Amino acid sequence: MNIPRREITLRFLAQPTDANFGGKVHGGSAMKWLDQAGYACATAWSGHYCVTAFVGDINFHQPISVGHLIEVTAKVIHTGNSSIHLVLDLYTSDPKESERQKAMHCMMVFVAIDDDGNSTPVPKWAAVTDSDKKLETYALRIMEVRNLNRQELDALIE
Repeated sequence: MNIPRREITLRFLAQPTDANFGGKVHGGSAMKWLDQAGYACATAWSGHYCVTAFVGDINFHQPISVGHLIEVTAKVIHTGNSSIHLVLDLYTSDPKESERQKAMHCMMVFVAIDDDGNSTPVPKWAAVTDSDKKLETYALRIMEVRNLNRQELDALIE
């Protein structure tokens, strides 16, 4: 039996082509890396092609330098019928040093898609540890806030 992978880590070096006019990594490049790690994790979990449905709670903690080692972790923290909720962290470190620092954090939701382009069921994930239960509560709280925001926006544009 093949057990879905719940977590994935991508590691690579920040390239000069990732830099903005200020000489640091462009925020859009870092967000792309988060999306790539999220996609890889969601696809590994579901066994299907996945699309990004939501990105939220993005926090930039510090600038990222070109030439630094980047480590992006993505972890499943909740599943719906066809959705996979992930928490992602991006760490940066000078390759000459061992200490890494958190540069970004966010939550993402992906939806699994079948060959016809329709959403398709995903394996259920169940929180076991206290840490997992806290992460799942976090995912559910973000989902609730997102729904409230959507209702508020709908009321404003009607």
